[in-house]
Amino acid sequence: MTAAWADAFVPVFGLLALGALLRRRLLRDDAVWAGIEKLVFWVLLPCLIASALSGLRMGALPVAGMAGVFWGALAMGTLAAVLLARALGHGHAALTSVLQGGIRFNNLMGFAIAGALWGAPGLGLAALATGLIVPFVQAVATLAFALGGGGRVRALGLARQVLLNPLILGCAAGFAIGALGGLPPGVQPAVRSLGQASVALGLLCVGAALTVRGLGMAAPTQLATACLKLLVMPGLTWGLCALLGLGPLPTAVAVLFMALPTAATSYVMARAMGGDAPLMAAITTSEHLLSVLTLPVWVWLLTAGP
Repeated sequence: MTAAWADAFVPVFGLLALGALLRRRLLRDDAVWAGIEKLVFWVLLPCLIASALSGLRMGALPVAGMAGVFWGALAMGTLAAVLLARALGHGHAALTSVLQGGIRFNNLMGFAIAGALWGAPGLGLAALATGLIVPFVQAVATLAFALGGGGRVRALGLARQVLLNPLILGCAAGFAIGALGGLPPGVQPAVRSLGQASVALGLLCVGAALTVRGLGMAAPTQLATACLKLLVMPGLTWGLCALLGLGPLPTAVAVLFMALPTAATSYVMARAMGGDAPLMAAITTSEHLLSVLTLPVWVWLLTAGP
């Protein structure tokens, strides 16, 4: 178990630290990291998801149960984040940062840990988790920003933004490839190799995006948001898994994904759509730092014997 834990956590947090170091010492050009991020988001990560899903039998996956768990937990998390932001006296811009900090997730960390601990079955369920979580959080975040701008929410535009997300397209491709019997010889290893590259490069990009500047701003908000994301959400998810009767491995993957810190791209979305970008950057960094303590505890609880 010690070796499995080392394989799961040392690469994840080590790559985050290496990304931060490279950004400050070797690769200081923002354009370099922007290019890598775009490559990971649009090409490599969809390949990982498609490759992981294409080898699974759809009928054997607990799709309905995991959908109920994720969407139920995320709906309650959304309400909790809004109430938390209002209780702390924040305006709409800061509310969107608390919301993203409370319900979004760093799926690259999830893939790395699930693959190290549970192998191909864990990766397959991680891909399914991504496919179920991403449409919900993307729709909620987009809707929250639109409401704050005072504009009218266009259902067609919202649906297009969600459905054309590269991660959703990767899920659709994976299910389609699996239904057709898999990719032809030579193509599948290429897609798998591209997918495997996404985790290392993606985690380096996340580490490069983290910054300690601003960690002192709105400290109560950062701490409260981190407690919601890293403690309340996974605990709530575990309870829903028990209520809906999910098996041990789907439960473990579901709780793991909901225990992950928020996505590094939350800052990009906040900056582009009129949110509180400095607060979002601070929340992203503080959640990743605190997850060094919380994630191993959740995994220990999930993998401990009866």
